[in-house]
Amino acid sequence: MSDPLWEPWSPAEVTTRLTVISVPWCIAGGWALELFRGMTTRVHEDLEIAVPAAGFPVIRAALSDLEFDVAGAGHLWPLDSPVFEMLHQTWGRDSVTGTYRLDVFREPHDGDTWICRRDESIRRRYDTVVRHSADGIPYLAPEIVLLFKAKHSRPKDHDDFAGAQPLLSAPQRTWLGYGLRRIHPDHPWLASL
Repeated sequence: MSDPLWEPWSPAEVTTRLTVISVPWCIAGGWALELFRGMTTRVHEDLEIAVPAAGFPVIRAALSDLEFDVAGAGHLWPLDSPVFEMLHQTWGRDSVTGTYRLDVFREPHDGDTWICRRDESIRRRYDTVVRHSADGIPYLAPEIVLLFKAKHSRPKDHDDFAGAQPLLSAPQRTWLGYGLRRIHPDHPWLASL
């Protein structure tokens, strides 16, 4: 797949578009850490949000100006592809320009309980998973974002960890340490926690 063209929305723009829906959703990835820190520290190539998988139709209806593709392993498939059930990423592209605006992570859940897609024993109630910035933008709890970023260990992930880690509360550090020991038991971030 050639590199798709991204012109992502801002966190504020997607928040404006999704204010009326009842499904829990939040900004994920690097932008979530920026919202947690209260500042923008780097350029972001895309914008990700996380939603309970069963809530995706509500998100899709609220963003009816986007056409969605399933994304994963360097490929894109139509929504009706069998890979929809196997992969969690769903990219929304502008139906006029064809540029991608948003990456929707369809997350496993059990009712109001979020389930980690990398270890189903890691679970939390959605009211502890979604935080809000000072201006009301919902974002994924930073300890969860960092747990997912630990997989790749790219320079930007290490920078994100270095910027967010000093701001984590003791319970957030404990939770992240627990998650890392479960999923990435030899991860270098454990020494800092």
